[in-house]
Amino acid sequence: MEHEYSVLGGLNRAAIGRYLSIAASAIAAGLGSLALWLIDLAKKLGLGDHVPGLVMWPLTAGLIYMALYWLFESRIWKWSKLANLLKVPDLSGTWDCKGQTLSEGGSPWAGEVTIVQSWDKLRVRLKTGQSRSSSVAAALVYDQADGFRLLYNYKNEPRIGEANLKGHRGSAELTFSSDLQSAEGEYFNGHGRYTFGTLKLIRRGKNGT
Repeated sequence: MEHEYSVLGGLNRAAIGRYLSIAASAIAAGLGSLALWLIDLAKKLGLGDHVPGLVMWPLTAGLIYMALYWLFESRIWKWSKLANLLKVPDLSGTWDCKGQTLSEGGSPWAGEVTIVQSWDKLRVRLKTGQSRSSSVAAALVYDQADGFRLLYNYKNEPRIGEANLKGHRGSAELTFSSDLQSAEGEYFNGHGRYTFGTLKLIRRGKNGT
């Protein structure tokens, strides 16, 4: 399942909630004033008795906040210009992964990485021919010199029949290119399999292949 992730070097995400609350209050006040004006106009035109009761039902700031937050959390934050301002890149999608183990003989391997991301939650899923792993905690870091980095801890589970592999936990760190179409990094395993190596990711779709 997706889990929450922290953002370092970007805008404090708690501030977004305050901004949305202010916007919701302003919109609710504006809609309330508009409804009263329309009702008053209808009465002046002699239509007061025919105004639907639904018009009298107020749109609360709470409901507007929920709608605004849903739009922001699912879509708005991904807009490129806003994402640059917030310092939270949209990494969601499928990535081709090439790994190189630097221990136990140094064998290469390939896999597919799927990143599921929203404003609040994120999940990194790696599938290879022998095992699968999913992130359990993550952090996004904005560095003016290096760009965006993703740090995450994961739990790995071997596929059925892979008797030589053991389930284990590990951590990885990826640094993304400025166009967010590729990434390079390192991984370290422990708690069952003590290996380490390098990672290279190429994004599928969008501006990638």
